Amino acid sequence: VEPAPQLYIIGAGHVGHYLALAAGPVGFHIHVLDDREKFANAERFPTADEIVVDSIPAWLQQAEIPAHAYVVVLTRGHQYDLDALRSLAARDLRYLGLIGSKAKVKRIYDALAAEGMPLESLSRIHAPIGLDIGAVSPEEIAISILAELIAVRRGRSEDPHVVAASMKWKNL
Repeated sequence: VEPAPQLYIIGAGHVGHYLALAAGPVGFHIHVLDDREKFANAERFPTADEIVVDSIPAWLQQAEIPAHAYVVVLTRGHQYDLDALRSLAARDLRYLGLIGSKAKVKRIYDALAAEGMPLESLSRIHAPIGLDIGAVSPEEIAISILAELIAVRRGRSEDPHVVAASMKWKNL
């Protein structure tokens, strides 16, 4: 028996907003983290179990995120993504995903590898995040992410992002 899935949305922008709206009704307990109260608030995330307005790297450094949690990194910039993954990539999590283009993902992986992040940790990151359904709008991107989360939750994902786990980031 698995506990109710906890979804940590790191970044409360448009995609995070729509992801929370869609993920709640399918059983995910929503936790939102952003450093901007304008985005991370109860008005935008009325069904969230937790909304944290704090420095992303500072909060993640001290946060006790359970191993059964699903974490999606949807911040507004490369530096925030890098900071978040520094704190998250080595953790034992059910799911860790990063939004972005293949070029962005490669730059972040390269930076983390240069800092000494083990390749095993990098290989567990789902990036670019979401199933490839041709999504364009924030709403569609959120649905593609949620579809991937559901596939992982239900054991239907063969982890399409990890083909050659130790080398994937070099092939981006």
